[in-house]
Amino acid sequence: MSKTGDLLRRWHQGDPGALGELVAEDAAWISDHVHRRLGPLLRRRQDTGDIVQHTLVEVLKAGPRFVVEDRGQLRALLARMVENVLRYHARHDRQQKRDVRREIPAELSAASDSVLMLVPSAAGPGPATQAAAAETRDWIRLALQLLDADDRDVIVWREMEERPFAEIAARLGISEAHARVRFQRAVPKLARKLEQLRQGQIDQALET
Repeated sequence: MSKTGDLLRRWHQGDPGALGELVAEDAAWISDHVHRRLGPLLRRRQDTGDIVQHTLVEVLKAGPRFVVEDRGQLRALLARMVENVLRYHARHDRQQKRDVRREIPAELSAASDSVLMLVPSAAGPGPATQAAAAETRDWIRLALQLLDADDRDVIVWREMEERPFAEIAARLGISEAHARVRFQRAVPKLARKLEQLRQGQIDQALET
């Protein structure tokens, strides 16, 4: 087993020290990576490093027990999530300033029960489903971070925040009809990434 795999295994088994090692090993590389890709977008931000580290901790601490083949795959997965979070902040910075610990999008911290309805396998009644639903929330939270900003926002706004399509359309600068279509297209994208992550198909899940 690779060192990365061993650290993930230890973390999943409740070893708090493993989380610190995972973050310490890859935070600097991921920060450099996203700066190379998003440099102009981040020039006015002074807290990018804090956001990178906080995002990594939140993903690893609250995320499901995903499996990666090696350190490169883990880095690619985490870098994509961090990049999307930073794009989210750059996009919404024009609206208001927030404390760094409030800047992680809501879908990273919690997935509402309504989103579970997007995944039929976790929507049925019964005691066994409660455990499945809790696990699915973790996977949804992870999969949402791999969607592009518009797809992620339209799902969060519609399913988690229960905003009307008219408001979503205004936020995205598109027609209400287009907002409905975007939502209808975003849902299967989320379901596909969810299934790929569950199956350990990390490379496929990272494809746009």
